[in-house]
Amino acid sequence: MKFVDEYRDTGLGRKLVERINRISTKPATMMEFCGGHTVAIMRHGIRQLFPSHIKLLSGPGCPVCVTAHHDLDQAIALVQTPGTIVTTFGDMMKVPGSESSLQQARADGADIRIVYSPHDSLEIARNNPRKLVVFLAVGFETTTPGVAATILEAERTKIENFCIKSLLKVCPPVIRALLNLGEVKLDGLICPGHVSAVIGSRPWEFIPEKYHIACAVTGFEPLDILLSIDRLVEQIEKGEPKVETTYTRGVRPEGNLRAQKLMEHVFEPCPAQWRGLGTVPASGLKPRAEYSSFDADIRIPVKVKAAVEPKGCLCGEILRGIKTPPDCGLFSIRCTPENPVGPCMVSSEGACAAYYQYGR
Repeated sequence: MKFVDEYRDTGLGRKLVERINRISTKPATMMEFCGGHTVAIMRHGIRQLFPSHIKLLSGPGCPVCVTAHHDLDQAIALVQTPGTIVTTFGDMMKVPGSESSLQQARADGADIRIVYSPHDSLEIARNNPRKLVVFLAVGFETTTPGVAATILEAERTKIENFCIKSLLKVCPPVIRALLNLGEVKLDGLICPGHVSAVIGSRPWEFIPEKYHIACAVTGFEPLDILLSIDRLVEQIEKGEPKVETTYTRGVRPEGNLRAQKLMEHVFEPCPAQWRGLGTVPASGLKPRAEYSSFDADIRIPVKVKAAVEPKGCLCGEILRGIKTPPDCGLFSIRCTPENPVGPCMVSSEGACAAYYQYGR
């Protein structure tokens, strides 16, 4: 398949692995931020291709996984509000809250509908004018422009029975927060490709400049990831950290300016809760004041009890890179994709789900 097969070339992959193993002499701990990268690394057995002094850790790059228990509890409370229809992406359904999940709430009679894009929610709102349709907006910069466009479309077409519960997050502030914790000494970061397609590679320049950590922005095919590791190893060996893009077919330094303008027009930064990291300033997004009628937190505020984390679940530690899924006593025993205890086993991009499917 053109534009795919060339990034899965076994011969080129072998040459890259040989080169990495030849030039790497220093211990190198790297973290892939994006859940899509975690899945690709596990699926293709990339961790096993290198000597033990090259380590790959998974970070908090799965939007479903980092959604805090408190936010999930609020979403579940929303569906219990009379006259409300909640729409969501399918991977949110099985994520457990403190006492229930969206899937259980639907089984109990709540009107929850799975959609494939935020725009699908507008059609549901048109067809149910007496109901308030609330879209659970979960995602990073990759999905935010589509949510912003949906709000503008609702405003243009005067669909007043639509709003969003914003669980949207932005990535640079949480990477900064993670590095400030200093729990794991990182030598390199594989920055998210899809996020960078929107925001560009320039927002990551603070990582080598302030933290002296090597950076590579890459795609999701095996050769993309191997090339990014090659670039990181070379930076580490030379002691010259910088931001390099090995995903030039998708990422430009300035990013997608039109998408950025759309996001900034509709949303403004706000604090956000991240599972395992707590509240991170300016890492969330909420509708600006002029779009407050599309903000579910204003339209139908709900109160929930203090969140209760599942006993024994290590999702928070796994998202910070200080534990791996096999370190968790629940992994593959009590916690499986069919009966997940924590969100890292629910999402297809979750580290636990990737380890379960490809790493056991």
